[in-house]
Formats: sequence, structure tokens, C-alpha cells
Amino acid sequence: MTTKAAELKAAGKDVIGLAAGEPDFDTPEHIKQAAIKALQSGKTKYTPASGTAELRAAICAKLKRDNGLDYKPNQIVVGNGAKQILFNALLATVNPGDEVIIPAPYWVSYPDMVQIAEGKPVIVNCPSDKGFKLQPKDLEAAITPKTKWVILNSPSNPTGAAYTQAEMKALTDVLVKHPQVWVMADDIYEFLVYDGFEFVTPAQVEPKLMDRTLTVNGVSKAYAMTGWRIGYGAGPLELMKQMDSIQSHSTSNACSISQAATVEALNGSHEFLKDWVAAYQRRRDMVVARLNAIEGIRCAKPEGAFYVFPDCSGLFGKKTPQGVMIKDSVGFTEYLLEEALCAAVAGSAFGAEGFFRISYATSDELLTKACDRIAEACKKLA
Repeated sequence: MTTKAAELKAAGKDVIGLAAGEPDFDTPEHIKQAAIKALQSGKTKYTPASGTAELRAAICAKLKRDNGLDYKPNQIVVGNGAKQILFNALLATVNPGDEVIIPAPYWVSYPDMVQIAEGKPVIVNCPSDKGFKLQPKDLEAAITPKTKWVILNSPSNPTGAAYTQAEMKALTDVLVKHPQVWVMADDIYEFLVYDGFEFVTPAQVEPKLMDRTLTVNGVSKAYAMTGWRIGYGAGPLELMKQMDSIQSHSTSNACSISQAATVEALNGSHEFLKDWVAAYQRRRDMVVARLNAIEGIRCAKPEGAFYVFPDCSGLFGKKTPQGVMIKDSVGFTEYLLEEALCAAVAGSAFGAEGFFRISYATSDELLTKACDRIAEACKKLA
């Protein structure tokens, strides 16, 4: 979809990109200045593969301050984005045939990461009428003697769904009963929650899981630092040693300048987040209302992240002005790109046919224009 959108843009078309999982805000100035200072002071050399001592200490302080979790610096690994942390953990632990439980809708890379590690993705469907959230009974039913990990992403990409304290506790109660199952908590959208929602992470809710939980986070989303490529993981010492070893033989350390900037991101002012979160919430509310006004589309209001995940199945079976029948979410998003010049992502990419993902991490003006175009395009379906 991104490639098609780029081709249309290159041809002079006014394409509105709603597909990218990337904030439209710029990296805050105090973080950029920390990077400039690091560059000028010669912090341009290799660092330990798992990250600088200063950054790992800052991560420990963040996890204690925000999540009530106690980790030592040697329990932290800094990677080239949170993606690498997840990947390293799976490579370090998954043997051929081991199972990894992945709630669907899921972030597109989870199943492929598991397969590269020679594991078996076990997809558990989480329907929209359950808020796209994994239910305790479904988690229990999916666990087998071969289960190695369960991946919990809250708030979620692509749905924006987030688990309350009670909902997370219900899941951790199941996991406590199965000591062979490790927990991979992908918390990358932690700070992007709305309407007073209180974020929680599994090890915070159930301390008994600390010795088999990998808590993963980073600065890409909340700090608008996608291109800086810094993610981090915290977990049991032996796991982190193996992840550090894998990284030392693959990419070595993350960028030294980015690490210095991340220290300032974690330790410095977070005042900018108030305005950003307010803007995201305003955009979310507008997009949800506009989409729900379109016949054939139903859109839930998510708790966090910067995505909506509308149901477009009510439009399947209809025909475009060119006489092409909309059969699935891929067909629908292709139609939106061609007719409305709006790039969105088909739900099938996330293991959820019948839906599509829109990122509202773009300006109010562009979102309004996009909603106008989508509504007009849907009216043309017969």
C-alpha cells in the first residue's frame, strides 16, 4: 500500500497517507539538543552492545518511576528499536516447534518473527465485541505443554485496545498457573492513552511473573523518535545475557548519539506529552464520529495508541463505479487509494479480515479531508 501510494504521489496525485504508524510531531527540542551535545562532545564511538551505562540507568529509573518495576542495569538491553528487542528474545528462547500465543488482531511482524525463530505462531482471535482483547478462557484454551511465550501488546497496534488493571489481572491469573509460559509485554504505546485510562503492564499487575516477563518499550511513539531507532527490554538476568549475546553478534550497539538523546527523553521534561495526547484524543474522536456516520462502516473508540480499526465488512459485495466488486479488506483499501486517494491498511495484514486500519497521527486538516473523501467514495459503491 505504501508503495502504491508513493507511485501515485510521484505521478502528482494528492494522496493522504493514513497507513504509517508514525507521529506527525517533531522530536522535542530538548531531546535534539542532547543529541547535538553528544555529537559535539565526541560520543561517536562503539558502546557496549546492550547500551551505555547511563542509558540503562535511565531506563531502570523510568521503569521504577512509571511502572513500579525494580530492575538493575545488567537486566536491560537497548536495541535498534523495540522490534529488535522482541526479535532477539524470540531467537534466544524459541526452539523448533515451540508455540507462541499471539492475540489477533496483531502487529504484522509478530508471526513472522516467531517463524524465523522456527517457532509456531498460535493465533487467538479477539473479536470486536470483546473490545479486541484476549479473554482469560481463550488464553487458557490456547496454552499447551509446547507454549513458550504469550505476546501482550497494550495499547495495541492495530486496534488501539488497552487492558485495564482488572482485565490484565484476569490474564496474569491464568499465566501464574502455567510456569512454562513466558510473557512478552510490548508497551511501546504506554503514554498514548485517553479519557483518563490508566496503563498497566503485566509484571506490575502480577509480581509473581517478574522472573519470566520481558517488558519491552522504546521512544519511537511517545517521543516522536521513530527514526532514532531506540527500543529497550527489561527482564530476568539470564534471558538478557542471551539477548545481549545475540545482539553483539548481529548489529552490536544501537546508535551512540540516539542513546544519548534517549537519556534526555527519559530523564527530561515530559510536558509536551500533554498537548500531544490532547491532540491525538481530539483527532481520534473526530475520526471515529466521521467513520461511524458512513453507512456500512462501524468503528469502535480505542483506549490508546493512534489508530482506529473500523469494520468495513458491511460494504463487501458492493461494486465500485468501475464495476469491481469489493470482496475483502484488501479490495476495499485498494478502492480507497484509487478513488479517494487515501492510503490505509487492510485488516487481513493484522489477522483480522473485514477491518482496516487508519492512523490518525496526522494533522486535523488532513484527517478532515481524508474523512470527506472516504465518505464520498463509500457513497459511490452500489
